[in-house]
Amino acid sequence: MASRSVHEEHQYLDLIREILDEGEKRPDRTGTGTLSIFAPRPLKFKLNDNGRPILPLLTTKRVFTRAIIAELLWFIQGSTSSLPLSEAGVKIWDGNGSREFLDSRGLKHREVGDLGPVYGFQWRHFGAEYKDASTDYTGQGVDQLAEIIHKLRTDPYDRRMILTAWNPRDLSIMALPPCHMFAQFYVSFPGQAAEGSSEGKPKGHLHCQLYQRSCDMGLGVPFNIASYALLCHMIAHVCDLVPGSLTHVMGDAHVYLDHIDALRTQLEREPREFPELEIKRERGGSIDGWKLEDFEIKGYDPHKSIAMKIRIVPFATVLGRNHAFRPAHRDTAQGEFQTSWSITFTKIYSTNPLLRKGQILFSDEVH
Repeated sequence: MASRSVHEEHQYLDLIREILDEGEKRPDRTGTGTLSIFAPRPLKFKLNDNGRPILPLLTTKRVFTRAIIAELLWFIQGSTSSLPLSEAGVKIWDGNGSREFLDSRGLKHREVGDLGPVYGFQWRHFGAEYKDASTDYTGQGVDQLAEIIHKLRTDPYDRRMILTAWNPRDLSIMALPPCHMFAQFYVSFPGQAAEGSSEGKPKGHLHCQLYQRSCDMGLGVPFNIASYALLCHMIAHVCDLVPGSLTHVMGDAHVYLDHIDALRTQLEREPREFPELEIKRERGGSIDGWKLEDFEIKGYDPHKSIAMKIRIVPFATVLGRNHAFRPAHRDTAQGEFQTSWSITFTKIYSTNPLLRKGQILFSDEVH
């Protein structure tokens, strides 16, 4: 059993305790309400333990690992259609790519599944003019990911290794604006020649710092931690670096009111050892073309899953700032949010078979 004083998962658990004890009660787009704090202390996770590559998958509940890997590879491909993920059995973007949701965003010209210039597009084609999910954008915009990898290989001391998904020009044509929006990479050289390469040069350790503006502590944050840790492992692998650490900086860190009981159950559990990550590819090479089978997660032995209600965005509040409900008085906010949600959800639920099957009721912050 892991010691409370050393296990890094306690950072996450202690932050949840802090939010439950001290969080401000606030209305939100979903009508549920949250307890929220702003700019909590960052979470920091080691990505290797004496040379053993570590993946910080939370152990106090099971995390949907296959979806994390599939979504990250989808980002890296620059894909903007939810259909490839859905066809692979990963449904986390289906709701936001549905006909009803796109229409509610004023995107009636979009094909089903076309999410607009979301994460992957910004990573690989920042600044390009978005047309649709089927267009080939090769050579258009800035390939931020390729530039970061080039800098890591040629000038690891560079201080401009930045990956951003936040593009103000494109926010209005995205199905959802990015929650995890900004990452910086940094190479350290601990131990100098002690961990050097065959040429005697010090082996660099790659670190990633993530900034996330909106942080659903129950559902989204465990997913985001693992996703950016995995991205750091992948980039380290292709750049022949050692995975170093992930630092997770948060803006609005919140617990939905209907997650409180489930999270209290999770807080009673003792963390177990984080699993080891094996990448089954030759070092170096490209960041493109990876597959699910290139990863093996060893020794993941979490506690059992914990059911939590998943957020459906009230469609009446996602039409943009000019149309979103803005409560003039907190006492009426919850009721009016609930009314708009209920009317819209009844309509969508009755017409969307995926919703009837219960497959796509995911928090938008899982993305």
